[in-house]
Amino acid sequence: MSNYVLTCCSTADLPHDHLEKRKIPYVCFHYILDGVQYPDDLGQTISFEEFYRRVGAGSMPTTSQVNVGQYTDFFEPFLQAGQDILHISLSSGLSGSYNSAILAREALLERYPDRKIVLVDSLGASSGYGLLTDMAADLRDEGASIDEVYTWLEENKLKVHHWFFSTDLMHYKRGGRISSTSAAVGTLLNICPLLNMNSAGKLIPRRKIRGKRQVIAELVKMMELHAQNGTNYSGKCFISNSDCYDDARKVADLIEAKFPSLQGNVMINSVGTVIGSHTGPGTVALFFLGTEREE
Repeated sequence: MSNYVLTCCSTADLPHDHLEKRKIPYVCFHYILDGVQYPDDLGQTISFEEFYRRVGAGSMPTTSQVNVGQYTDFFEPFLQAGQDILHISLSSGLSGSYNSAILAREALLERYPDRKIVLVDSLGASSGYGLLTDMAADLRDEGASIDEVYTWLEENKLKVHHWFFSTDLMHYKRGGRISSTSAAVGTLLNICPLLNMNSAGKLIPRRKIRGKRQVIAELVKMMELHAQNGTNYSGKCFISNSDCYDDARKVADLIEAKFPSLQGNVMINSVGTVIGSHTGPGTVALFFLGTEREE
């Protein structure tokens, strides 16, 4: 049995039951919806269906990152139990949560000088960050030490590709991320933006594609171009979606047909409430291990 615990944030967007089964405790971000604060607890307090129904009806949730005190409260029981900690954080390119974890670590190590707290900036988000965490759990279960897993994560985290598209521009308009004119024209022309995560862990718009069928085909093409060993890719593939499971299933079916050597079936997850507060409904995201990400 390992003498360390592998932890992550709720924004890894893996199912609650999956994280429990894999023995990966997670710390919750929070969001405010219609004036009430909720934990981003992977659909436990408010179901994903209810969350996206309310967002689709016009609610505009706001989010808050894990602060120093919350990290301290989350980490300390493991240290008290004599365990070291390997924590993988949401991308520092999207949130200050990683910096909060650093401050919590500094304070805790003064009280627990014999323990180790190792932090990894995933430079990822949603189930791409979750894919990295899941692979770290594989290494842990194979007997890798905390230092060995940390080294692997640092060497491979930029190989986790994140490709996203959105079919609903109204939430972006309500949140002020695009103008009313852009949203109206984009909706009229059936424009679906394609984005990915760059090497700094930031979401970058790559191109505007007309039509859902075309953007789905382009998403799969990105995996053909970038996956390790091309269509002979033999690693895991995760997809997350915000209230558009049928679109995610179409992507998964195409990938399972084109990549026959996948490690298991494509895992389809929900975009969580914090990430979903920014994407709104209608987003599909594809994650796999591939060539190292660039700017």
